[in-house]
Parts: sequence; C-alpha cells; structure tokens
Amino acid sequence: MTPLSDTATVDVSDREIDGPHGPLTLRVYLPEASAGPGLVWAHGGGFAGGDLDMPEADGVARELAARGIVVVSVDYRRAPLPQVWAEATGASATGGVHYPVPSDEVAAAFHWAAAADPAAHLASGPWAIGGASAGGNLAAGATLRLIHDGGPVPALAVLAYPTLHAVQAAPDAELRAALDANPDADRFGPAAVLGMYENYLGGAVQNPEVFAVPGDASAEQLALFPPTIMINGDVDQLRVSGEAFARALSEAGREVDVSTEPGTMHGHLNRPDEPAASRSLDRFAARILALAPPASTPATEGMPS
Repeated sequence: MTPLSDTATVDVSDREIDGPHGPLTLRVYLPEASAGPGLVWAHGGGFAGGDLDMPEADGVARELAARGIVVVSVDYRRAPLPQVWAEATGASATGGVHYPVPSDEVAAAFHWAAAADPAAHLASGPWAIGGASAGGNLAAGATLRLIHDGGPVPALAVLAYPTLHAVQAAPDAELRAALDANPDADRFGPAAVLGMYENYLGGAVQNPEVFAVPGDASAEQLALFPPTIMINGDVDQLRVSGEAFARALSEAGREVDVSTEPGTMHGHLNRPDEPAASRSLDRFAARILALAPPASTPATEGMPS
C-alpha cells in the first residue's frame, strides 16, 4: 500500500517556543486542506531515546497530516541513555534530564497549540494529545497535569502501546505463552519496566506523582480524563499496562476504546512497511477527525415548504 503521505502535500516546519525548561522545538505538520482537528504527539523511546525523525514521530505525523490533521510533534528533552542500554542498541551513552522535564514540555506544547492565534494557521478544530510507548505515558501524564492545572484539556487522548505503570503486573497465561514463543518480543517485563522508570525519575520509584506514572491515578483523578482511543501491541508485555489503564478509565466512567493490533510486537508504528501500522493510523485518524464540528447547514431561505 502506498502511504498517503507519498501523494499528499504536507508542509513541515520546525518552530521554537519558550518552554518551561528552556527553548523547546516543535515540528509542525500542516495538511494542504485541514479538516479542523489537531494532534500534539510524543514519540517513544523509553524516555531516553527516539527523535523527531524516527518513523514513530515523522512517519506518524506525515500520515495523519495527509488525512487532514494538523500535527505538532514534540522534541521533548530525554532522560539519560545508560551505557548498558547504549551497548544493547549500538548507540552511545548520553546524559539527559529526569522527570518532570519531559512531562512539562509535552504539556507546554499542548498549551501552545491550543492557544495558537488563528493567524498561525494551525488547527481550527479541537485538539487531541497522544503518543506512543513512553510518549503515551507523557501524553497521559500531561493530560492529568492539564486537568489539575485548570486546562486547556485535550478533546481526545490517542495512545499507542503505552507504558503507564512503573510497577507492572505479570502477563496472563495466554500472553505469557505468546511471549515465550517469540523471545524477541519479550523485552518489557516488570524488571525492565521498573528500571526504565527509575532512569526517568532519577531514582527509586517511591510514591511518584501520577503525572509521571498515570497508571497510578485514582478514579477521582481520572474523573475528567478525555475520551481515549488506545491500540496496544499483540505480543507485547506493555499491553498489560495499557489494558489496566483502560479498565481504570472505564471504572471511572470515562469513554475508552481499547483494542489490540493483531500479530504485532511492540512498536509497530515504527515499522511503517507493516500493514498493521497503516491499520492503526487509519483508526486513529478516523477518531481524531470525528472531533471536527459538523459542517453548517446551508441556508434554505426561499425554498418551497
């Protein structure tokens, strides 16, 4: 299937805003014909990796913009990349920041987008917020922060295989068997996830704020959480976290559409050649576009009754 972004006209530009922790770069994707809604998007990478050029950032943004959605992709500051992680990925160890910096920056990006002057030619319709993997955590945490601080509140949360719990439960027997049958997919067990959060937080996980670990939010804290669409990986242990958060949203009386993309391992939006990536993006796009207000009804003055 030819990606829509190969044939659609999308204007892409980097903009620098005054962020809460210094200059913050946002990459803005403007469709040739905007349908109205916009999306502030955060890529994944275990809080320590990823960038605006990876498929999960640039590819996702281009495909959604090709469908008429304005996208603001956030170049949030990342946590340190430890030597052991760097060696495993063939990268170099780097320094970095800790919570709350990335969370603050995603919230600031949403503030900027939602408050943009019409002359900036950004989205005219409602704004959604979303992210993939660790970016899904940042999007959900920023949403809770925005609610706590009095808004603006996103009209929709768009979460792709998110991590939302620092202390993650073990998978059920069916998922455990699928992971055992595919060792390459078995990368996000409870110990690995806890280490990822300790690196993000800069220390032990001890009573963290829900803005850092949204999965810990109470029903009261979720009471104003926006409608949510979540697509999890199939053979992906982070599905345990996503599904637990979806249950918490439902129990809090919030609207949530949670599903699993069949046959996928973690991070399928980073593999755009897989049909699953297009399927997920089609579903995300349809839900975001549904935020657009209905077109006004033409005047009927003078028509026979």
